[in-house]
Amino acid sequence: MSLALSTLIYEWRRYLAAVIALAFSGLLILAQVGMFAGIGRAFTASITRSPADIMILAPKAENLMGGGSGVPRRLMPQIHMHPEVVQVRDLDGDGALFQNFPAVGTKRKREFVNISAIDPFPGAVTLPVDYTDAWRRALIEPYSIAIDESSQGRLGVKLGDKAQINGKTVRVRLLINGYPNMMSPTVVVSRDTLRLLGLASGVQRVGPLMVKLADPARAEIVRDQFNASAKGQYRAWTRQELANANEAAMFKEQIIGVILGFSVFLGIVIGVAITSQTLRGAILASIKEFASLRALGVSMGSLRFIVIELSFWVGLAGLVATALLVFGVSALAKAAGVPMAFSADISAMVAVLLVVISIVSGILALGILKKSQPADLLR
Repeated sequence: MSLALSTLIYEWRRYLAAVIALAFSGLLILAQVGMFAGIGRAFTASITRSPADIMILAPKAENLMGGGSGVPRRLMPQIHMHPEVVQVRDLDGDGALFQNFPAVGTKRKREFVNISAIDPFPGAVTLPVDYTDAWRRALIEPYSIAIDESSQGRLGVKLGDKAQINGKTVRVRLLINGYPNMMSPTVVVSRDTLRLLGLASGVQRVGPLMVKLADPARAEIVRDQFNASAKGQYRAWTRQELANANEAAMFKEQIIGVILGFSVFLGIVIGVAITSQTLRGAILASIKEFASLRALGVSMGSLRFIVIELSFWVGLAGLVATALLVFGVSALAKAAGVPMAFSADISAMVAVLLVVISIVSGILALGILKKSQPADLLR
């Protein structure tokens, strides 16, 4: 075990403030990123959890949330004619006004909700892969709806209650989990119920189209074949490709970019300021030990390396503390119905940033080693 690691283990109280500072710096950044990514994935859950292998959008669409996603209905038979396609359905839905039937003495709640339609039969390309058979059967009955468990208080309904969507009476037949949406609650219905509510898409344009292949491993090949023969009428995406584009579009929003940029800046400032001062204080408290090492012939360069290594181990400890804090915050957010999502790439970038902050803080604290004079041991 190295001297730096031994020092951190046996004198951990001196470095605890630095570890905590790094942990909260990481939490500040990851919590913001996770929240915005979660909001984006909540809007596109029907895509990311679909058994579809390819999505067909309008030719100029850059993601699901912008650029238009409707395509001519006549394209559906053309797409189905491809020899590797086994199913083609359009993803339908709309926005609507949701109202509950309040109990005596309580106020009626009104919320604008997102309506998402599925086909409630086994193997349907629009049926999310995490839907159980009981969930599917609950939506077969006309005017049956499903809401996420976290939306009950916001919508003022519970399982079995009646409500109104655009003035038409519906019944909450199903409570699902894993589909929270802090912007606008999502209400899931069958395609037949969507039609009964008068919210089905028009005759001429539908979409996006969800395409299921006989061999999902050939999704990229079939996507390229579709795009080569599209003639400017549509653009084909693989499911993962579209999911990545949706997430990137969320972070390109100007206000979100400003918020995340400020969070990163604030996290770096807090991390460097507190960590460097903590390391300086810890080294100063151990200055006699460093002076003893110099008296034994250890060079100043070796002492500097010990400090840098020590700051590296502090950074790793900060990563562990960050992971624990993020896990706790995610659990609280899930309980409150706030969606959060963390990608491996973003998490890795934040981890590297925290280690860099710790090492830079160690470099800033190197000046205190000048006080480690062997002659001071004789005083």
